[in-house]
Amino acid sequence: MSAAPAAPVTSRVPGRDGVEVAVHRWGSPGDRPPVVLQHGFAADSLRNWRDSGVVAALLAEGREVAAVDARGHGASDKPHDPARYGERAMAGDLASVADALGLEQFDLAGYSMGGIVSLVLAGTDRRVRRLVVGGIGAGVVERGGLDTRAVRTTALAAALETDDPASIPDPMAAAFRTFADSTGADRLALAAHVRAVNAEPLPLGKIAAPTLVVAGDADPLAARPQVLADAIPGARLVTVPGDHLGAVSTPVFVGALVGFLGDDGGA
Repeated sequence: MSAAPAAPVTSRVPGRDGVEVAVHRWGSPGDRPPVVLQHGFAADSLRNWRDSGVVAALLAEGREVAAVDARGHGASDKPHDPARYGERAMAGDLASVADALGLEQFDLAGYSMGGIVSLVLAGTDRRVRRLVVGGIGAGVVERGGLDTRAVRTTALAAALETDDPASIPDPMAAAFRTFADSTGADRLALAAHVRAVNAEPLPLGKIAAPTLVVAGDADPLAARPQVLADAIPGARLVTVPGDHLGAVSTPVFVGALVGFLGDDGGA
């Protein structure tokens, strides 16, 4: 098992509308391009990527890593206006980070919300060399992103906004509220994003980067992941053990992500 990485170098990058996002960086430039990581909803870069072992595994492979706290999360700005949110705005933030870091090419990995953000960017930005998305499935194709059959946006927003978590009737929404509370997240910022989640078709057919879809076998938000893989030209699917919160920390998930981004054949 790789040793825990040293503390990152953290900076802030303004997005196109002035909202600033935090960027956590480890490692130094190598023969392969940097890896940019985008975390899932209500998490942040450190919980999603450092604590899961992904950052350490990438560093062990000699990769430079830049993990971005999405707007509304972690050390980034947290406006409470839904107009400042949505996965397309977050994809714009990733593009701004790549601009600020002077990246001519980079590998990209995203989980859950971050997976949707990464798909948006990869469909429009040819700097993405290889792509890994996890924690998402058929809902991205059929609903434009968050699978609202598994968790309704109205229920999730209400669960985040209420002062009484015991009053939440929806089990999935309640689970997200518990997770948000455990991470000390800004619940009103998270609710603002929920009210702005993408529901329009994504440019999946325009993704040119070799792509890996990774899904937990007990993850209701990544149901029928083969539908997503089939919608992306040449994409491959790997199923790993775990539910939505647990799959990202399994050794098989970490190994699949790091292995795919390190496989330059056909890139």
